[in-house]
Amino acid sequence: MMKFLFMMIFMIPLSFKNKLFWLNQCLYFYMFIMFMFMFSFNYMYMNISYSFGCDLLSYIMIILTLWICSLMIMASLKIYSKNYYYKLFLFMILMLLISLFCTFSTMNLFVFYLFFEMSLIPTLILIVGWGYQPERIQAGVYLLFYTMLASLPMMISIFFYYSNFNSLDFYFLNDVNYLLIYLSMNMVFFVKMPMYFVHLWLPKAHVEAPVSGSMILAGIMLKLGGYGLMRVMKMFISVGLKVNYFFIIISLVGGIYVSLMCLRQMDVKSLIAYSSVSHMGLVLAGIMSMNYYGLCGAFLMMVAHGLCSSGMFCLANMNYERLESRSLYLNKGLINLMPTLSMWWFLFSACNMSAPPSLNLIGEILLINSLMMWSMFCMLSLFFLLFFSAVYSLYLYSYTQHGKLYSGLFSFSSGYLREYLLLFLHWFPLNLLILKSEYFVLWV
Repeated sequence: MMKFLFMMIFMIPLSFKNKLFWLNQCLYFYMFIMFMFMFSFNYMYMNISYSFGCDLLSYIMIILTLWICSLMIMASLKIYSKNYYYKLFLFMILMLLISLFCTFSTMNLFVFYLFFEMSLIPTLILIVGWGYQPERIQAGVYLLFYTMLASLPMMISIFFYYSNFNSLDFYFLNDVNYLLIYLSMNMVFFVKMPMYFVHLWLPKAHVEAPVSGSMILAGIMLKLGGYGLMRVMKMFISVGLKVNYFFIIISLVGGIYVSLMCLRQMDVKSLIAYSSVSHMGLVLAGIMSMNYYGLCGAFLMMVAHGLCSSGMFCLANMNYERLESRSLYLNKGLINLMPTLSMWWFLFSACNMSAPPSLNLIGEILLINSLMMWSMFCMLSLFFLLFFSAVYSLYLYSYTQHGKLYSGLFSFSSGYLREYLLLFLHWFPLNLLILKSEYFVLWV
């Protein structure tokens, strides 16, 4: 694990070299291929060095991080072509990659907390530095303070745990039968997921963020919450059996409310952001059910949502770069202008509502199994959750692609090869991975 960390550190000077924007991206893909050769096939830790190592769970999250970070550079051509502080932008992405790599590969709870918090700063700088509207400052403050307020109790509970059990290694976590420790340890993960009631920072951050910020938020940052819960939930088996039902109810009912809110959005990005909250509510409910199907389904859904949601934000950005607006009132009739891009809208909308053969489908099937085993009463809320998931996906597709063209549209460029490649690199793994979905159920 150390050799990858050193490689990332040695890439820092390359971020500040002139005209090496695309070389940086090639190196990200190169790291991705190198990491593929270290494939970890089971739940045991491999490549252990200096308390860093990876099992199958952290391995796939790191792979996803490398993939999304390289696609972030591909999506951000405008920053390079306008010479808009692109060296600092590359440096921020690299810092984000280093912090996320260390978060996912560490085997120590406190080091996990440290890098978990560190990843917040580059994301904040991305939103405030390269965002679109003046409200990005407010969005950044929301992002920072929601996470910071919830994470300080986690640090105190980590110290409490260490003073009692003398180890913070993930492998040796013991059962802790304290409700207060349960709440203070997990609240930061609920905020990060985000759970309904503490989700308000997410749509704000997505709407104000540049396309790269939205991609990393939807693709990786939300998954930190799920990853953290999967790691620490074995500490709270006895407490969890008593109180988890509370969070499952909030997630499922909140998911239905958020799905209904999606249908009232007039901003394309806002609609996709709220759909993320709905999907992650299902993931949270799966983890909280604490059974095998739930954990495997949540893991599958996290990876699938990371690719699908990131691709949809790329599509929204392509429309925004051409129409200079994200309003659904103006983004209309695009099938007449760019039928090829309309095909991509359809493919991603289909994946978003878990149509086969996307990875979302198998994730949702496992999550439905898990929650139905947990309680039959989940059936009603799951029915509405999955139905409205299809409704807002079709609503987004039909509203943007059909109808009359916006009459104020003056000049228009068709899609670039780079953009089609970007969309393909999101969609292809999303639909191919269902053939090897057994790897996602071997880590528990």
